[in-house]
Amino acid sequence: MAPSATSPAPDGKRNGDLHRDYNDDRNASSEDTVYTTSSGAPYPHPYEVQRVGENGPLLLQDHHLIDLISHFDRERIPERVVHAKGGGAHGYYQTTDPMDDLSQADMFKAGKKVPVSVRFSTVGGESGSHDCARDPRGFSVKFRTEEGNWDVVANNTPVFFLRDPAKFPHFIHTQKRDPQNHMTHADDSTMFWDYLSQNPESVHQVMILMGDRGIPDGWRKMHGYYGHTLKLVNKNGEWVYGQMHMKSKQGTDFITQADSANYSPDYAQKDLYNAIEKGEYPGWDVCWQTMTPKEAEDLWENEKINIFDLTHVWPQKRFPLRKVGEFFLNENVKNYFAEIEQIAFNPAHLVPGIEPTADPVLQSRLFSYPDAHRHRVGVNYQQLPVNAPRVPYRMANFQRDGNMAFLNQGSRMSYLSSISPIQFRERSTDLDKVHSHFIGGAVTFLSQIRPEDFVAPRTLWEKVFDDGAKERFVENVSGHMSTCRKEDIIKRQIAIFREVSPDLAARLEKATGVKGHDSIANMTFNGTHNGFAKEDSKRYANGQKPPSHVGDSINPNNGAPAKGTHNFEVLAQ
Repeated sequence: MAPSATSPAPDGKRNGDLHRDYNDDRNASSEDTVYTTSSGAPYPHPYEVQRVGENGPLLLQDHHLIDLISHFDRERIPERVVHAKGGGAHGYYQTTDPMDDLSQADMFKAGKKVPVSVRFSTVGGESGSHDCARDPRGFSVKFRTEEGNWDVVANNTPVFFLRDPAKFPHFIHTQKRDPQNHMTHADDSTMFWDYLSQNPESVHQVMILMGDRGIPDGWRKMHGYYGHTLKLVNKNGEWVYGQMHMKSKQGTDFITQADSANYSPDYAQKDLYNAIEKGEYPGWDVCWQTMTPKEAEDLWENEKINIFDLTHVWPQKRFPLRKVGEFFLNENVKNYFAEIEQIAFNPAHLVPGIEPTADPVLQSRLFSYPDAHRHRVGVNYQQLPVNAPRVPYRMANFQRDGNMAFLNQGSRMSYLSSISPIQFRERSTDLDKVHSHFIGGAVTFLSQIRPEDFVAPRTLWEKVFDDGAKERFVENVSGHMSTCRKEDIIKRQIAIFREVSPDLAARLEKATGVKGHDSIANMTFNGTHNGFAKEDSKRYANGQKPPSHVGDSINPNNGAPAKGTHNFEVLAQ
């Protein structure tokens, strides 16, 4: 029998690399390997070169050297535009309190256990930036369920700086280096505060960022929040809105601004890695808040809390957390690049029983994340072992070719064929019912700042922060503002803080030596409509009131599910 180019050795043993295998390569020791070129030819020494005589030029025929240098020149893939600095580990999730009454997702059934991979990160800094920067933390989890991967792309804060998706690239640019002096906002905070002072809906996240939670004590001691509202759909087609939380079993702790300089640049990575190596496996409880469509409408009508608004939170007294399971990280990666740098999380990766909502930032991320992965890693990024699903059936689709296609589905038809038909499963979710309430014409939309946007930030200042936390907050903000080159930016931001609390504004005025503007009612914002304004000239973003025959992009309910949003007749069917 002739040797096969695609099968193991005839005796069934995978001797050497007759058939390369990812896990065999991942777990092999150096002592078990032989040095070769990338084409598999053994080579006696990695430092040797070919040249003309002992003191002449190099030879182009030296494939070993050319192969080595050419690959070295291409070792880096583009770093993530956001969340570039990070680390992670592998582990497992297990359901402890079944939730199949609310979701048909297989992983929420009794006794289910699935492997997970988690990546933690900072948001704004580059790949080599400090782990103890004052910045939100990314908290992404890949649940490898028996119905495909469910990617949770979360943060360690329940809210974010924005709720209008088109603002995201602009905001992230302000978190990067200044285009002229190339300094970060640690040394020049002008762009940072300029954006925030023009987009006051960011104030809830600013209260968290500049508070004690702004520098968590490593990744193990922080919670995770999906932030966006999802839909949970059960086997009967009934659905509810849901917010997912990941609560640290280690508790939470923080590092002060003053103390952060005493920690190593890779402190969070070191802390996680060493804990796992010592058998101290960190864990998180997976919990959900849920509410019915009727409750969502009532919450807006009565309390002006918008469940589609990434700057709002659900009150836990009204909508308590329900635990469904827990996950633990018990395995460090063997190769950081293969298992962390190349891992790709996509909020569009959902499983039956979990559906997206009309949250506009979530809707935008459903496109943005996979688009970034296709650019950064390649169109076949999901074929990489760390990203590949682990399902009990043989996967197939009609995606073919592209750069680095490895699992290209053999000789199977690349279209829906009657000659060699693919198998299908019945639909398990009635999408017509779950998403039936979207009826309307196209509208232009930009949110406006309104009184309800200051309720949660005010609660943080008045009821959550103790005296020490308030002092640290003022020190953090005023210290950060000290590198802002434009005084009017500080005046604007203090006016925004004045809506949170006059006491907070007064403290900041004393700490900065800058008298803030009296009220945001007298201000125009370039990034949002001003619901506080008494004059039309200040009500519209950028002060641009449109002609009477043109829509103004101001909507009465700020994108919330107002009364009448849901078709309850359809939902009752």
